[in-house]
Amino acid sequence: MRGIILSGGSGTRLRPLTKITSKQLLPIYNRPMIYYPLNTLIKAGIKEILIIVSPERAGDYLNLLGSGRQFGVKFTYEIQDKPEGLAQAFIIGENFIDDENVAMVLGDNIFADDFSKDINNFKSGAKIFAKKVSDPKRFGVVKFDENMKAQEIVEKPQEYLSDYAVTGLYIYDSKVVDIAKNLKPSDRGELEITDINNHYLKNDKLSVAKVEGEWLDAGTFDSLFTAQKLAKEKLNDKLVI
Repeated sequence: MRGIILSGGSGTRLRPLTKITSKQLLPIYNRPMIYYPLNTLIKAGIKEILIIVSPERAGDYLNLLGSGRQFGVKFTYEIQDKPEGLAQAFIIGENFIDDENVAMVLGDNIFADDFSKDINNFKSGAKIFAKKVSDPKRFGVVKFDENMKAQEIVEKPQEYLSDYAVTGLYIYDSKVVDIAKNLKPSDRGELEITDINNHYLKNDKLSVAKVEGEWLDAGTFDSLFTAQKLAKEKLNDKLVI
């Protein structure tokens, strides 16, 4: 299993904080934000991690994280010249993924759960993680039955579908690269991760698991504020980095 952290983008929702730095380098209590998704992958035993960054901030990431040796892993870096959707990460990371399974976590997603078993037991297909939220219209949403079998996935639904948002952790087999390369941009002009998930769903190769602990998409001022308290009170004593 290889890991990817997608840490590009311009962080426009957090301006002016992100005018001179990357969103994922902002502090969450006493650590940079990117340490939290890194912890998710490293705690699960992933040793090779690709970090995808914007060209303006590449040097900042290299100065902060280096080769990964200090964490007992190996980092590779790639540039995302223009953010054109989450699924673009698998095209950028094609050579890195090669024929291995891959777990991708978004650089602004903070999880309290330990996903080691999910990652280590993964064989093929795709696995996504859902969390019950109060504002599902903001997210990609998954509807599933009592056996956790996915029935439908919709990006930011305008009509009620489910209370369960698809979080920013995804596990795929190496076929994800070809799937991503054959996607058509959405109306937003992006290659949507929801379209990848629906491809696996239609082929009956997608599974869903619930996120039991806290989860934050720390891309807004309110969630960034909440993340500070969560990190101090519950998360930092569980980090391996």
